Amino acid sequence: MADRYYLYGIFPAPGPADLPLDGLDAQTVQAQHLGDFTFLYSVACQKRYLSSRKNLLGHEKVLEAAMEQGHRTLLPLQFGLIVDSWEQVQDDLVDPHSEDLAQLFKRLDGCREVSIKVQWEPSTELEMMMAEDATLRAQRDQLEGTQLGMEQVIFIGQQIEAAMEARKQGIADQFRQALTPLAKDVLENAPQTDVMIYNAAFLIPWESEAEFSQAVDAVDASFSDRLRIRYNNFTAPYNFAQLN
Repeated sequence: MADRYYLYGIFPAPGPADLPLDGLDAQTVQAQHLGDFTFLYSVACQKRYLSSRKNLLGHEKVLEAAMEQGHRTLLPLQFGLIVDSWEQVQDDLVDPHSEDLAQLFKRLDGCREVSIKVQWEPSTELEMMMAEDATLRAQRDQLEGTQLGMEQVIFIGQQIEAAMEARKQGIADQFRQALTPLAKDVLENAPQTDVMIYNAAFLIPWESEAEFSQAVDAVDASFSDRLRIRYNNFTAPYNFAQLN
């Protein structure tokens, strides 16, 4: 039976040589050149790959190894992409989309993707908000100390909820204002958990990462220990390498 190929990412030719690295199923990572593009792949030993943590990290490890080798401009392919032949890749991707791919490479040239995820502790923020806002505090005390009609309970709950949402957006805005001017492009994603209040990816020049990191630290420091921040400064540009 003919080999099938698991694809990791696309690079402008000549791209990386075969990396001294094992990909999924401990298969050697290899390079295939198709016109102006180079594909990193390994032989696929499964018909379908489950999106387990091990497999996802294995996919990402291949792309990061290429970046560390100096091949910083790349289009990461979605996890689990398997093809039957290089003719299929040529016909389905390269031929119809070569111009779009070239434009994406031009956009990404000299840039890297970094991402930030900000979490807070809702109960702590609620108590801080109540301490700062006498009107809201009095409304909450009404809930605890008196018999209120359903409409009043709903109204007060909505007021508190709206105030918490405004507080959340105020924190996110401080990150936006500090970080957006340093980026060529920004993509905000939906929060992944109930306690996550900001989740964004930034496309920045490679050489400006230290400045960007300092800006993240400065905003974080302004909130003392109120926030938990996850900052990723080295990742393939998944958010900015989308074909329309």
